Amino acid sequence: MDLDHLDGRIITLFTEQPRISVLEASRILSVARATVQARLDRMTKSGVISGWGPKIDPSSLGYPVMAFCSLTIEQDSGHDAVADKLASIPEVQEVHTVSGGSDLVVKVVARSNPDLQRVIDSIVATRMVVRSSSTIVLNTHFQDRSLPLVQSSETP
Repeated sequence: MDLDHLDGRIITLFTEQPRISVLEASRILSVARATVQARLDRMTKSGVISGWGPKIDPSSLGYPVMAFCSLTIEQDSGHDAVADKLASIPEVQEVHTVSGGSDLVVKVVARSNPDLQRVIDSIVATRMVVRSSSTIVLNTHFQDRSLPLVQSSETP
């Protein structure tokens, strides 16, 4: 989908102020409320905007440790079956099929390093995972960085 400058301004505004009303956004952007709503509806329908829910910080829930685990799986199980099993582990936040030396990359959170071991053990216990290699996140500089993509996608 092509985004114009107004689409970019709308996305930027709602990213920076996610609880702003459409009416207030229309005032700030100096466009009609119906225009803002129609643009939001169009971008949501096309998938540019994929959600509106709150963003949860796992560390505020007592899970300050984050790691990425590279998993090698039993090939006859299939990626979807493994992902379905991993979805039953609450600490598993994301699962991605990847190319390269492993089959899946999994983002996990834990309460501590020993708890991380418990989480990894539960991942391996699925019996569909042959090998796991983990990298613990020491510091997050930024994440969920989409605004630069939006701004570079704007057509004049």
